[in-house]
Amino acid sequence: MSGGVDSAVAAARAHEAGHDVTGVHLALSENPKSFRTGARGCCTLEDARDARRAADVIGIPFYVWDLAERFREDVIEDFFAEYEAGRTPNPCLRCNEKIKFAALLDRALALGFDAVCTGHYAVIVDGPDGRELHRSADHGKDQSYVLGVLDEEQLAHALFPLGADTKDAVRAEAERRGLAVARKPDSHDICFIADGDTQAFLATRLGRTPGDIVDADGTKLGEHEGAYAYTVGQRKGLRIGTPAADGKPRYVLDISPVNNTVTVGPAEALNVDGLTGIRPRWCGPAPTGTLDCTAQVRAHGDEHPAIAEIDGDTVRVRLLNPMRGVARGQAVVLYTGTRVVGSATINATTRTT
Repeated sequence: MSGGVDSAVAAARAHEAGHDVTGVHLALSENPKSFRTGARGCCTLEDARDARRAADVIGIPFYVWDLAERFREDVIEDFFAEYEAGRTPNPCLRCNEKIKFAALLDRALALGFDAVCTGHYAVIVDGPDGRELHRSADHGKDQSYVLGVLDEEQLAHALFPLGADTKDAVRAEAERRGLAVARKPDSHDICFIADGDTQAFLATRLGRTPGDIVDADGTKLGEHEGAYAYTVGQRKGLRIGTPAADGKPRYVLDISPVNNTVTVGPAEALNVDGLTGIRPRWCGPAPTGTLDCTAQVRAHGDEHPAIAEIDGDTVRVRLLNPMRGVARGQAVVLYTGTRVVGSATINATTRTT
């Protein structure tokens, strides 16, 4: 129970359905603030109190579990390392993989619980080959992308009671149940960067490392204070004094931590027609050979028709229509219809000409 409306309603529904429910709030910050900043941040003392009050209204036991050290090691340290290597990670996927459905689930099972129930907007279906993960009914709130790292065993011990509902319906239900968090703003952005300034957060660890901003031919156009502060597809904040010859905006095309350069160019140079993914995670039996599917590379991004070739721990995705602004380190999640087949970490892209 995060202290938000979704997990509170999920807990209430599970309790009402007859499950023996215990509310658990995860303390993930080593130095939690007393209050959140609007809709930014999480794991504040305010959030813990909101979760406890919701549990009291529902009538279930409530505990706070301190997983701050594990969160720092598996999510925050990974975040720093990925940016330092010129990649763009998604910490929400890493948290679901390593914390909520690993550290939390492992402890829950050891204590005799059967499953972890969360307020994620996704649907689990019992299919012919086992449990399947599907998109939620509310595509605007669908969170199946960030759950695409869950494997078959984790799905077997997961409950998502909100998957068939819209956010408005969940808030209305919270009002009817007398839950004070009914109108509490949703958290957004990166939970452990409360002020939303990712560049400043990275600088606390990675420091200021000046380097060159260059075009595709290697011509120097400007300077930066750390290549880690940029991501593929970025347009704003490039600080290039000289406009392009055609007057069009420039975008980040590539980040090279080896020589500390950021390469920029025109929008059309961002198009890619192929992806290579590593470290696949399959939400069920691992597929083999060729798979007709759709591919998604952002939490609320578009689906792109694709053909995936699975070769052991390598997934090659051929996009039938070009995709723009794909960064190494992002997750590509594969779907067949509404079903999540699995995910992989993007290691390379093929650009269209």
